[in-house]
Amino acid sequence: MTDTAFTREKLELPNGEKKLLLHSCCAPCSGEVMEALIASEIDFTIYFYNPNIHPRKEYDLRKEENIRFAEKYNIPFVDADYDADNWYARAKGMEHEPERGVRCTMCFDMRFERTALYAHENGFPVITSSLGISRWKNFDQINDCGLRAAAHYPGISYWTYNWRKKGGSSRMLDISKREKFYMQEYCGCAYSLRDTNHWRLENGRERIELGKQYYGEE
Repeated sequence: MTDTAFTREKLELPNGEKKLLLHSCCAPCSGEVMEALIASEIDFTIYFYNPNIHPRKEYDLRKEENIRFAEKYNIPFVDADYDADNWYARAKGMEHEPERGVRCTMCFDMRFERTALYAHENGFPVITSSLGISRWKNFDQINDCGLRAAAHYPGISYWTYNWRKKGGSSRMLDISKREKFYMQEYCGCAYSLRDTNHWRLENGRERIELGKQYYGEE
């Protein structure tokens, strides 16, 4: 059961479909998405493919938090490969691109292409992602990448539902505090870690310490 203090609309998948593959980037972003899907009685499976996350310690922290929350609700969880070498090869030449720029487009494309392939091979007619709920992301950029990936396979569609609307963003934070999720302090890749630490040092703050911050803690 989800928290009854939250009021959500009844969601329906596009084209009357009944089965969804949810690409999840992390527990904090997917918590509200997962609970909304559960409340709407939508059959879904989580697909965790995020080869951008650096270093491996951070990747494992994010994945394990996501697994913990999925197990709480008995949601199937597909643990895809940590394909970091492939990600770095595709990011070559984009090392100094800004957040929300072409490197991020490449990153979303790569993750959604693998998600769409898995959906095609395993009978999921609809895919979507928890990435779009974050206010730090460009919602249109994410949807464009999702639609482009789904278009490679007949019968696969990308669900462009806006998870931020009708209180979704605030519920995401409430769930993160309730569950005491690990708090990620940068987007995920080595270049976002570099740039975030650079900004922090310029503003008199300490570098990020992995595995230290959790929601709901002082």
